[in-house]
Amino acid sequence: MRDAVQRRLQFLLIAGLGVIGAVPAIAQTYPQRPIRMLVGLPAGGSTDIMGRLIAAKLGERFGQQVVFENRPGASGIIAADIVARSQPDGHTLLMAGGSFGTISILYPQAPDTAKDFAPIALFGTSPYLFVVHPGVPVKSMAEFIDYARARPGQLNFAGSTPAAVQRLSGELLKRMTGIDMLYVPYKGTGLLIPDLIGGRLNAAIDNVLVLVPHVKSGAVRALAVTAAKRSEVVPELPTIAESGVPGFQASGWFGILAAAKTPPAIVKTLNEAINAAMRETEFRARLLAQGAEPLTGPPDELAKLLTREREVWGKLIREAGIKAD
Repeated sequence: MRDAVQRRLQFLLIAGLGVIGAVPAIAQTYPQRPIRMLVGLPAGGSTDIMGRLIAAKLGERFGQQVVFENRPGASGIIAADIVARSQPDGHTLLMAGGSFGTISILYPQAPDTAKDFAPIALFGTSPYLFVVHPGVPVKSMAEFIDYARARPGQLNFAGSTPAAVQRLSGELLKRMTGIDMLYVPYKGTGLLIPDLIGGRLNAAIDNVLVLVPHVKSGAVRALAVTAAKRSEVVPELPTIAESGVPGFQASGWFGILAAAKTPPAIVKTLNEAINAAMRETEFRARLLAQGAEPLTGPPDELAKLLTREREVWGKLIREAGIKAD
């Protein structure tokens, strides 16, 4: 009896050591097949652009194909749900941006951003621009606020998807200034741009990297940036806070997530690969040219950001009674 117990203990010890030894082995053999990276938005938006750049870079570093896939719909829930339900082995990733942090607040059916995902890396931020169609007769943010106040309910605006921080930034502006604008929902930035240029939208809030080309062409007029400080891409533009709305602040971000319970070794491998890319001078220059500020850091940085997003925007959503359209 004693011998049987000892043999059993020896077996458990060896098995345990095998599991411990397998952890670094997982990282060494990852990825074992092509990686699938999903984004819950149509092509052409800032999150799509940044996702394609990082997917290509990861493919180079791993020597394995990274298939980038647009799965728009339901404010990003479709793509998020696919990733949340995927095998937690790091071969299915989510390219996320500002719209991701609030989906589980606005949509009860959405995956829980706090429990259903493993944060991999926060690798960039980007300010938003507040722009208007040239037919709106204003040249500054202060003028726009006065113009909108004199026309309650007559102006409209868009900002990516209903759950996106771009949209919430507009709601915050309304709340802080007392203006009344109608929000027009879209499934992504790439879809709202034609309506903005065509004059069917009066105003929009979206990432600097997708709006600057249209500003430079004269198709739209930029009035301000939403971030706490001016953007290096358009340093001549003041912030909204500088334009008579003190304390106003909102910015976009870009990050990668996987399904919850993805092994820490794989999370670490992916995080290190993304950080290494962000340190490459040429790659950083490409991101800066797109209006994004490259970042490096541990997975915890993305986890902390998501916590802040849920707190800050969740408070606004509840107090303003914002509903998903």
